[in-house]
Amino acid sequence: MNRDPGRENIPAVQKLRIQHAKRGPLRFSSHRDFQRAFERALRRARVPMAYSSGFSPHPKISYANAAPTGVASEAEYVEIGVVAPCDPVKLLAVLNDVLPPGLDIVDVVEAVTPDFVARLEASHWQIELPDLSFADLSAAVEKFLSQEEVLVERLTKSGVRTFDARLAVIRAEVFEGPECAILAVVVRHGVPSVRPDDVLAALTKVADLAAMIPPRITRLAQGPLLEDGWSVGDPFALDRATQV
Repeated sequence: MNRDPGRENIPAVQKLRIQHAKRGPLRFSSHRDFQRAFERALRRARVPMAYSSGFSPHPKISYANAAPTGVASEAEYVEIGVVAPCDPVKLLAVLNDVLPPGLDIVDVVEAVTPDFVARLEASHWQIELPDLSFADLSAAVEKFLSQEEVLVERLTKSGVRTFDARLAVIRAEVFEGPECAILAVVVRHGVPSVRPDDVLAALTKVADLAAMIPPRITRLAQGPLLEDGWSVGDPFALDRATQV
């Protein structure tokens, strides 16, 4: 992966889309932490990366819609360009050999269709709430879903922003886990993006819930919305179908 900036730029001959997970203690790694670990893994695995042109060339890597720090995920996505064809199955195995446990490659496909990021229309989140009963959480979700609008605030780099958390929530269900109540929620992606903590802030606002023990949040899926309007599909499906 080391490159002499003075030599001729070699264009990518193949693009690969990679699904990875962020598990266990590694959920506390930031997006920048993952970028460093992933680029280091590509070097160690000797993946023949393509580079950008210019005075300071960079490996051709595109990251899509990363989960917030502190949130686990089974569905993070990244695309890379390479200067020699790579077998997706072998790439998956070699990257898992060099990445730290908890940053795990789940799937790799050859990118043969355009507009991948546009397919990431929604996320399916699982939120475990250890200090709430099933009954209290169910009542709060029912009240939230009955609202036409629930405004919440979030501090951003440009200041405090106010936006509607209710509009983005397509589906919300409550389950009784062995040790906690569990909220499953499907959230449509938009600008600004509505995150799981925004949904919890909205629930607290409409139902006057007591202060919560920090929840354990996992993104189970992100991808296109299916025909039923509330299920999240596989964003790699079009690439797989094209290669069959």
